[in-house]
Amino acid sequence: MSLYHEAAKILDDVRGERVSIKSLVYGRKDWKTDSKTLFALATEAAKWSKVLSEVLERSGVLKVEKQLKPTLAVVLVHDLFLSKRGIALPASHGLNLAVSKHKVRLSAELTKARLRRGFATLDALRASINGRTSGPSGSDSGLIPENSVLAKRPRWIRINTLKTTLAQALASTFAEYEQVSRLSDVLEAPPRDAKILHIDEHIPDLIAISVGIDLTTSKAYRAGELILQDKASCFPAYLLDPQPGDGDVIDACAAPGNKTTHLAALSTTLPGETCNRGSENRVIACEKDATRSETLRKMLLLAGADRVVSVKARQDFMKMDPTTPEFANVKALLLDPSCSGSGIVGRDGVGIPIHLPNVDAEEGDTNVGRKRSKKRKRGRDDDPKTIPSEEDTAHTVDMSEEQPNIEEGEKLKSRLANLSAFQLRLLEHAMSFPTAQRITYSTCSIHAEENEHVVIRALYSAVARKCGWRIMKRHEQVEGMQRWHLRGHQNAVGVAFTALANEPGIDAEPLRPSDVAEVAEACIRCDKNGKDGTMGFFVAGFVRDVGPHLARLDAVHETAAQSAEADVDDWSGFDGD
Repeated sequence: MSLYHEAAKILDDVRGERVSIKSLVYGRKDWKTDSKTLFALATEAAKWSKVLSEVLERSGVLKVEKQLKPTLAVVLVHDLFLSKRGIALPASHGLNLAVSKHKVRLSAELTKARLRRGFATLDALRASINGRTSGPSGSDSGLIPENSVLAKRPRWIRINTLKTTLAQALASTFAEYEQVSRLSDVLEAPPRDAKILHIDEHIPDLIAISVGIDLTTSKAYRAGELILQDKASCFPAYLLDPQPGDGDVIDACAAPGNKTTHLAALSTTLPGETCNRGSENRVIACEKDATRSETLRKMLLLAGADRVVSVKARQDFMKMDPTTPEFANVKALLLDPSCSGSGIVGRDGVGIPIHLPNVDAEEGDTNVGRKRSKKRKRGRDDDPKTIPSEEDTAHTVDMSEEQPNIEEGEKLKSRLANLSAFQLRLLEHAMSFPTAQRITYSTCSIHAEENEHVVIRALYSAVARKCGWRIMKRHEQVEGMQRWHLRGHQNAVGVAFTALANEPGIDAEPLRPSDVAEVAEACIRCDKNGKDGTMGFFVAGFVRDVGPHLARLDAVHETAAQSAEADVDDWSGFDGD
């Protein structure tokens, strides 16, 4: 199966199974096409699908070329007009011929579609579809109408303090921007190049600008000084609050690396300056997938976090032995496991719906191919010789988190049960690290099954009780998180406890209403499509009071460290001449 058949299959699966492009591309290892190329084409074709479906319907090509299924036609026409290299198949290939011989007609319909939307050039339409500008008043670019959810969200940018400071960024990259005190000013501003910014009041070094502005070509972005990261995605590392010198931190599910670089930035002594290794924490980043491990390494290098982060490539966190000496100084863990992704906005089939042409739609003024005289032999698109090893499709691959959309019925119920069981095992494993004192657990999910329910089960697990883990209460949280207004759902906490207490063999003391309220207040939520401009998100912190068991372990490690220092002091070095 080649690039175009595989991209078409992915788009069909996204529509039929309500899963994300990214999860389909990177969740399988048997694609013949390079993953980045496949992901780029599928993503861009999805974004252009409304326009291209209109072009195909009005041209009538699908009525003539019976071998072209609607999804396959969309990805082929995309590359015919929108890829620098055109269709990545020989000119004589059957699929290439089936589309390219109608190029004049298709081009005319694409021009009409562009003009109907009020754009003078194809580049202007492209900028609108990519979200960099808004369409003319009253127009529909095919992706982000001005009244859509995406148009009402800001572009969140975390200033990477491993390389610069907020003050330096404001004085350089954002020197021409007007600072506004309210996020709503950014949300209500016209998306078309509105140069205003809002400094976030909860997360340090985080700013919001108009979603219509593209900074990916800026010098600061390319230098790793700016990191595009949703505000909610910044909560886990900030809530964990790793202070320099506190000890090592594990990021259990690290790729693509936004939270890892945030941990690294928070763990350093002097943001923006060369760090003293003796006064900073070591961040241990685990990623079991080989491809994602390489992505993680590249991001860490670009962000300047490679000097702080130790990457455990192809390492399954669940298979790590917490008692080994390597983890003797681990004081905190960040857990952001696989989840349903139901809180993601914009890449889950809600913000970018995939449109397909109607084969039976009426054609335009000119009929297509009515005098087709004879059949021709069609080449096979699955011939490996026709598949380039690498294709420049002129797409920018977005490495931000992307997850499946909301599903329904029994399938969703089963999937959430499987996910929450895995999430609980991951959390229990984190609680088994002997010297750990803090854990953050987060998901980009709106479902209580993955959020409050997992928290309650973890609190009542054997390992939590044995090792003294409890919820991090609201008043114990870092200041910015204390002030965050959206908290966990009390009803979800109560339901989770009732279900747990009714299970055989579970010895759970009754929860008082005040306990339910306290746990719910300790949990943090973000609304999907809400006025705060974030995706749907959940995070909870766990803390471990230093009891006799932990104190003994700390004493052992302190004694070992002192012994090592003494050995160094006793050694006077080699005698010189």
